[in-house]
Amino acid sequence: MTIADPAPTALGDLQRLAAGTLGWLDRHLEHFDPFSPAARAAGHGRAKAALELALLCRCGAPDPGLARATALVRALWQHPDLPALLAEQPDCAAQYRLAFAALAPDRTTATIDVPSADGLSPYQRLELRFYADQAGAPHTLESYQELAARNQLATLPADPSAVSIPAAYAVTHSAFYLADFGRLPVRGLSGPALAHARQLVRTLLAHSVRRAWWDLTAELLLAAHCLGDPPLLTPGGADAVRCLARAQRPDGSIPGRSAATAADGPLPAGPYFARAYHTTLVTALTALRLGEDGGAR
Repeated sequence: MTIADPAPTALGDLQRLAAGTLGWLDRHLEHFDPFSPAARAAGHGRAKAALELALLCRCGAPDPGLARATALVRALWQHPDLPALLAEQPDCAAQYRLAFAALAPDRTTATIDVPSADGLSPYQRLELRFYADQAGAPHTLESYQELAARNQLATLPADPSAVSIPAAYAVTHSAFYLADFGRLPVRGLSGPALAHARQLVRTLLAHSVRRAWWDLTAELLLAAHCLGDPPLLTPGGADAVRCLARAQRPDGSIPGRSAATAADGPLPAGPYFARAYHTTLVTALTALRLGEDGGAR
């Protein structure tokens, strides 16, 4: 092992995280099918969960552990009742329709309306631009460079006491959109601005690990990867992977967004899925993206 190699322990933890989370998700696919009795009984956002599964399949593929999930997504995107389900929440309907088009297994030729950007923050405009581009929808939104310059990645101080949890999630999602979840080199940030963004993410990651905020920890690991700062080559990144590995249950799931909100004792399958699925899914996505190049980019 050279100084530029990820620690073998961290790589082993990453591989176990990927195998365990993918296995748990595969065994609970019925809860991702919004039209199944299991999903109706679980009490989670059924449309949101289906969109998140599609995102995992898009960004984590090709991986054999996602074969059945990918088949489910393809079937759901052909289901005649899915558009109506996406419209059930009026405040999210336009964004869900755009995400539905962006995450479609097969590019649609239908006309796609991009929601108005009036009154949106730079972060929200970046999110809108990312999904519009993925959907192939025409728009007049600013360039990635213009949006990145006004984004939290460039404007927040690298001080966790000055960053709220919602702002920290805006940081992670912004990194995802600027790099297409690690599928592209980061767009819109370079030089001192990119260095600042990397330091911000490192600082937030260390803080998140100390607080055992598992969901945010997984997202910050992926954000570091998206920014071209391989987390497994840093002590903080290796600590974050160990944090998630300790949180993972024998069944492969991560039992909640944080140690403070983790499922306390056994829960019925539906409520436990609602509690655990998001952090388990984002940990799977992070493990797949980081593991794609052995943890070093």
